Amino acid sequence: MLFFHRGLRCLVAVDLKIGAFKPEYAGKMNYYLSLLDRLERGADENRSIGIILCAEKDRVEVELALEDMGKPIGVADYQLIVPKEKLQKVLADEIKAFSEEKEI
Repeated sequence: MLFFHRGLRCLVAVDLKIGAFKPEYAGKMNYYLSLLDRLERGADENRSIGIILCAEKDRVEVELALEDMGKPIGVADYQLIVPKEKLQKVLADEIKAFSEEKEI
């Protein structure tokens, strides 16, 4: 997802991951921010910021992955309000219903 923060005057890229943090996510976000800064950032805007939201993270792994990154990237974990099993069932039911609609 891409947002513009009016107060900070910068683009904010949010990458939502359904699993645990992996170090390669930091490299991908670095790439996304480079693209945004090169192709989309206005002359009067600040550097783009990246936020990676994961289901879980290991603090040391995140620190090591971001250690020498020159771009502002943050990693946070989130908690589901709906239990994971219930969410998986809802998604499976929706996918099944969609597949059945396509066959008609």
